Amino acid sequence: MKSWTRPVIPRLPGTGPVPRLYDSATRAVREARAADEAKLYVCGITPYDATHLGHANTYLAFDTLVRLWLDGGVTVRYAQNVTDIDDPLLERAAATGVDWRELAASQIDLFRGDMEALRIVPPDDYVAVTDTIDDVADAVGRLLDAGVAYRVDTDIYFDNTAAASAAWTLGDESGFDRATMLALSAERGGDPERPGKRDPLDPLLWRGPREGEPSWTASCGSGRPGWHIECSVIAQRFLGTPITVQGGGSDLVFPHHEFSAGHAAALTGLPLAAQYAHAGMVAYDGEKMSKSLGNLVLVSRLLDENTDPRAIRLALLSHHYRTDWEWTRGELTTAQCTLGEWDAWAAAVGTATESPLLADLRAAVADDLDTPRAIAVVQDYIAGGAVATATDIAAIDALLGIAL
Repeated sequence: MKSWTRPVIPRLPGTGPVPRLYDSATRAVREARAADEAKLYVCGITPYDATHLGHANTYLAFDTLVRLWLDGGVTVRYAQNVTDIDDPLLERAAATGVDWRELAASQIDLFRGDMEALRIVPPDDYVAVTDTIDDVADAVGRLLDAGVAYRVDTDIYFDNTAAASAAWTLGDESGFDRATMLALSAERGGDPERPGKRDPLDPLLWRGPREGEPSWTASCGSGRPGWHIECSVIAQRFLGTPITVQGGGSDLVFPHHEFSAGHAAALTGLPLAAQYAHAGMVAYDGEKMSKSLGNLVLVSRLLDENTDPRAIRLALLSHHYRTDWEWTRGELTTAQCTLGEWDAWAAAVGTATESPLLADLRAAVADDLDTPRAIAVVQDYIAGGAVATATDIAAIDALLGIAL
């Protein structure tokens, strides 16, 4: 499946530092180091509504990481899925009377346009779950054969206790206690009350056929994939494990990333990832911005209002990627004013070729993607009367993705 057009990223003089990134599994900031190739997997959208600012915040965070790796001379292999078969998509399609395939295709296309406008570096592999049904079914069959999966009626579940190993044990990635896991499982698509499960926390691997739902004939039986196994299989197929960083929003820590890691370990004997990184949640009207709540600020609507996409990007970068914060129109107004100041400064570019700004920007962004500090560095530089250099303008473009 195609992704979107890759932005041109200027090559900066010298080599940037190794980025340091907060690892959710160890609860520590660690170097996101890769010898020759950094492998990044970021969980993609379920395409039943357009891109909201919470989505954009997540993909912008990992765009910043990709830009840092590239600035450090590292080759990046990036994969992202699209969950184009899932309960929320089917429910929205039924409610609107639109075929679920048409709904998914329209929203994926809109998402591509939003990402391109925001100058997000696209994944090398942009993978629809419906294109990997056979791979997922094969993986489920292997888990059954290994004794770490079992059937409940026509459904197949992952046995988290039987799958425990040196590579993964329940809780390794999230660090949550059992009570928290049970609460989040019920809240985030799990079915802890399902009779017949060996453990209430065991996640669904394969959903057997249901009347009125799409279904595929597969080696493990008719049906469709569960949520977590999809990302696990796609990451293994396109990147190989362990990957360097597994990324997504903080609402994916449990159960999604926990069990994606568990599935990968059970299939390969290896950890899914060296690090797990998560972006914070963006709120609006006092609640987490989400499709289910309907409190969405859509990127496409802002663009339709002729909002400069650079201002949207700057407004998001003004908050640290892993903090939770609330969007207001004032965020955009402030970003537009800042962008105007930066454009005016860049228009008076001088003839000097060297500047301390590049080193300061690299240091800020490489420190756990501290883009608010990077923005402050530019602001202080301009306020101090420094004349812009071509290198300054290229650095802001390459590291912050804002072309002046």
